[in-house]
Amino acid sequence: MPSPVPLSKRTTGNHSTCAQGRKLVTEEPQRNRTQCEHGNFCTENCLPYRDLLCDRIFYDLVIPSTKKQTSHYTAYRPNRVSVIESDAFLSRGEPRRPLRWNSPLSPSNLAPRCFSKRWSGFTKIFSRLDSISLSHLPPRRRIRIYENPAQHKRDDHEDAGEKSEGFWRELFLLKPDRFSLRKIIDEIRPDDLLHYETQTRQLFARAVGTLKNSEGAADLHALDTLSIFLVAVLSKKYTNPSSDIIEVLSGLDRIDTTFTEFVGALDSIIRNGRSLEIREKAVEVALAVASGAYQTSLLTYFIQRDLFPAIMKFIHECDTPERIIAPFTLVGLLANYNKFEFQNPYQMRLNDFVNEVTIKKIIRSVGHTCQQLRQQYIDVQEDLPEGWTLASTLNMIGLGAIAPGGKPPPKPVYDADTAKKMFAELPGEKAAVLLATYDFTHANKLFCFNLVTLAPDKENKGEEQAFASFISLTSYLLQHAHLSQRATNYSHLNLMVFRLLIEDQVLCKRICSEESKTHVRLCRQRSPYLPLVQGERVMATAVMDTMVDAINHNLRRRLDVGLYTLCVGILLRVIGYMSRSKVRLQYHWADLFRSLLSLVRFLTTYAADLKGLQHIETLLDLVVNLLALGLSSGESFLPTPAAYDDLFYKVVETGDVLVKFRDVYKLGKRPSNSIETLVNVSGHYKEMLGADGGANGVKIGRRKAGGQLTSLQVAKVIKQGYETLSIQAKEGLDSWERFREADERTLLKKMARGVVGDVKVTVAGG
Repeated sequence: MPSPVPLSKRTTGNHSTCAQGRKLVTEEPQRNRTQCEHGNFCTENCLPYRDLLCDRIFYDLVIPSTKKQTSHYTAYRPNRVSVIESDAFLSRGEPRRPLRWNSPLSPSNLAPRCFSKRWSGFTKIFSRLDSISLSHLPPRRRIRIYENPAQHKRDDHEDAGEKSEGFWRELFLLKPDRFSLRKIIDEIRPDDLLHYETQTRQLFARAVGTLKNSEGAADLHALDTLSIFLVAVLSKKYTNPSSDIIEVLSGLDRIDTTFTEFVGALDSIIRNGRSLEIREKAVEVALAVASGAYQTSLLTYFIQRDLFPAIMKFIHECDTPERIIAPFTLVGLLANYNKFEFQNPYQMRLNDFVNEVTIKKIIRSVGHTCQQLRQQYIDVQEDLPEGWTLASTLNMIGLGAIAPGGKPPPKPVYDADTAKKMFAELPGEKAAVLLATYDFTHANKLFCFNLVTLAPDKENKGEEQAFASFISLTSYLLQHAHLSQRATNYSHLNLMVFRLLIEDQVLCKRICSEESKTHVRLCRQRSPYLPLVQGERVMATAVMDTMVDAINHNLRRRLDVGLYTLCVGILLRVIGYMSRSKVRLQYHWADLFRSLLSLVRFLTTYAADLKGLQHIETLLDLVVNLLALGLSSGESFLPTPAAYDDLFYKVVETGDVLVKFRDVYKLGKRPSNSIETLVNVSGHYKEMLGADGGANGVKIGRRKAGGQLTSLQVAKVIKQGYETLSIQAKEGLDSWERFREADERTLLKKMARGVVGDVKVTVAGG
């Protein structure tokens, strides 16, 4: 920081006069604060110099020049004006009472006028004073300023003119106080902020100029200031958002020039900034604008100036997965901006991107983020049984003191209501990266291939495969999707990623092959539980478990038809591929078909509530056709005859429900499903069981009084029935329509708005 002009002070009793001729009145002597023991007056390291530096900034910037009204004053402290408490102005080791006005003018006439005329400097004052207290003063010497400028209206423009070049250069050489700046602007109402357009425009324009021609740390401090300034300004609810924000930042006549320079400066820093830190700050500023101005026309400047190459270059050069999250999230926001209204250039960039090294970095970062988000759920409720260790055994028998590593601290256990509230707030804001993951998956085949096939880094032992982390997070999202609309939206987003991957037959083959075996941690925080699989497993089985869990844990009268349609549709695509390719996987098939038939029971029971839901017919057809596919082609993908017999057993057991299901929804009148296949199979075996049992309508179950058949007897009848059974299944049961993004237009727009909210929280937390 450049040395200020020395302030010569003359001490007369309790009065000191600064170089500008202002007379300062204090309540006790200065105690030789004006020079050090060597007699030096401007040595940067000596305490008096620091005191004078603070004096100069305070009296030159905070206290306005009022020579026309009075010739002597120091400070006034009514509720409406700032209160300064600083031991930077105190004698060494002794506290001093606050300064106060000693003016012949009344406080009501002077104080508001003073602060309104100095409004142009309020943000700089906070930044400068706080920075000096941090950078130039010992830790004990701090400055605390409390001010509510929103209460003071602008009276005139005498002091609202352009500040000197030196003022701005010195301002951005000092680290800003983000908290104070945000607090000041937050307390100003949107309509009032428009009254201070001159000051806000100066700040924005000068900060942009500093980014273009930076010296030292000025560009870093300018980015920090812009970040919190834009977050605060853009978060307000204006009457006319686009035009009002333009007025605050630059004015309609200058917005094109100023904002083009602003975006160009960000592009240059993100691409070729002198350090990763400053490039990351530039991304943060871009995120602040992209999230805050998402519903305005300002984002078109980011569309006109293509930031994609700069962002990808930064991602390529990032040294940690954490740094990649912000720029990749920015790509997701920009790629979704009005993409259904015009041809978004970022979507085309995603489609053409072929740098595999950068893609792998992004995928590893996504996997790392998924693990962090999953851990938030685990911190609320641990869902895996503790494995055996020597330490746990010694702790169990009371010898934990000699256990290696000592006794681990116990994890907190929450009651059901508390846990439910905590789950409802999840996932964390970093989940915003999932939108960009979806967009890259939808647009880029190379990204899809690497997402499925990328192996863990060999240098990091124990690292989890990225796609396994993605599956794992999705299982946690789906088990708690019913708790909040936000969790539901992210669940939909991940399910669409699964659908896109499964519809690619090359990737589906990989997911269903033995080569894809890996360990996947699935959520077990709510019953009913699926069987716990220890060790590695084929990825397709983990995907099917995730879908089955979603079906079991989101049943409610206001059914999320879209979510269930995605889940059952993914199961149909996976099983359809396995049926065509004769792939047989070891899997708990009985749980899958039991869940589907339980869904049929639920749909039948609550038909009155569900019949009117939008797209319910699509869900009904998918459920029926998936069960019919199992009956007609089960021998081609079920691993054992017993699994095939069990499916028939379950269908026969649910025969009465299937008939009622058909009649309630009038499925027989629609050719798009194969409900008659299920009803006919059930009826065929009911006749056989009735004949073998000696009476029609015999119940299925273990032998009891009354001559009921046992399950073994029923299984025997089912095997015998294959000889006389003729399954007239509808053709094309394993066919499906390819994903069309336009069909999910409403959901994706809603999802983009949700991500904008998460990004706002992230950027504001800085």
